[in-house]
Amino acid sequence: MRAIGCITILALAGLVLPGGARAEDQRGIIMANTCHSCHGTDGRSVGAMPSIAGKSSDYIVETLRKFRDGKKPSTVMARIAKGFSDDEIVALAKHFAQQ
Repeated sequence: MRAIGCITILALAGLVLPGGARAEDQRGIIMANTCHSCHGTDGRSVGAMPSIAGKSSDYIVETLRKFRDGKKPSTVMARIAKGFSDDEIVALAKHFAQQ
């Protein structure tokens, strides 16, 4: 039980996660799970929504910030992006850029 507590603390501190992944990497993966209903699995859309997999991290950061800050018109994305901090936007961008 004590080891589990230590691993949890280290994971929260961003030091270690199962498989050697860092917490900030996992954060993007976890948040990206909410994007799949519109943008497809791993950001590869098969419908009318744009695919975001493989887009540059800079492009994704810039676009999400524009949605969040009301500088890019949208129907849904502005509402979604308002909930993201800059760190969360960077984590999402990093994840989708690596797809």
